[in-house]
Amino acid sequence: MFLKHFEQVLANIPDDGEGWTIIDVFGGSGLLSHTAKRLKPKARVIYNDYDNYSERLQHIDDINRLRRIIADLMADTPKYKRLDNAKKSQIIEAIEAFQGYKDPHILCSWLAFSGQQVSTFDELYKQNFWHCIRQSDYPTADGYLDDVEIVRESFHQLVPRFTGQPNTLLVLDPPYLCTHQESYKQERYFDLVDFLRLIHLTKPPYVFFSSTKSEFIRFIDAMVEDKWDNWQAFDNAQRIVVQTSASYNGKYEDNMVYKF
Repeated sequence: MFLKHFEQVLANIPDDGEGWTIIDVFGGSGLLSHTAKRLKPKARVIYNDYDNYSERLQHIDDINRLRRIIADLMADTPKYKRLDNAKKSQIIEAIEAFQGYKDPHILCSWLAFSGQQVSTFDELYKQNFWHCIRQSDYPTADGYLDDVEIVRESFHQLVPRFTGQPNTLLVLDPPYLCTHQESYKQERYFDLVDFLRLIHLTKPPYVFFSSTKSEFIRFIDAMVEDKWDNWQAFDNAQRIVVQTSASYNGKYEDNMVYKF
């Protein structure tokens, strides 16, 4: 939802980005890295693939093959309906028998109720199963991360190497505080202490994503008001707000805070 706004921020980098470094510190799916490289092709774009998402991109054929197997098993079940125990057992047997790449996070998005997160197959199998599987194959990702540097480091090792260097944009989209982290391979890799460390490492120019699911906005408002350490980094920062929801009654506010 913020992609067009992110693209507008990238317009602050002149021309094709030559001489600039853009660091996608919490790389996720690589979408921000992909966008940055597409718009600023001569910039050095670093994608911190801490959760090894790029591994999924290398196995899209297997993922699609398993999707079709499970979709066939659920052909007689209405969309978004809970599966009975017999059908659930069939699907678990198919997953266990599958000879190829399989990932519990992807399977959870197909089989568990909206918003559920797991980190292992055992956790997945304990969930009630629902017919939430996507109806078509994933497209291939050929060229998606071409010319993007891929690293796998904790942010407090990565960011200090570039702090204070000229023409360096930090792109910061950390996991939300106060929410479950099971969707990440390192379940405890970002907690309150890490949040505070990140805040104190942040220097302009940066783009910082968060939401009212955490208290990021309240925190930086208090930080500037009370002049806590590194408050200047967030003074007069710009903010873009998008209203969103994870479910019918789960509405919240997403934020993009940036300073160039």
